[in-house]
Amino acid sequence: MACGADMDADDIDIDHLARLAALRLAGDERLAVERDLRRIIALVDEMQAVDTQGVDPLAHPLDATQRLRADEATERVDRERYQAGAPEARDGLYLVPRVVE
Repeated sequence: MACGADMDADDIDIDHLARLAALRLAGDERLAVERDLRRIIALVDEMQAVDTQGVDPLAHPLDATQRLRADEATERVDRERYQAGAPEARDGLYLVPRVVE
């Protein structure tokens, strides 16, 4: 299967892609996936044909600003309650057995 900018819709190997994705496709599903991939590749080819010379890239297609809330803690963690069920905890830390020498 070809890869990169030289990929053509004729190069699609659905069986190979299904193996890579660990998918089991029935006959009609395989045809539907192949048809969808061919449409996607055709759309990408169409978009790549558009002349974008001199067009600045956008961070977002809409000229809008996002209202943000104040970055303040709104909840308090009850550490003692959460650590009560731990096998071992000290000074607010969970103690675990050493696994690396």
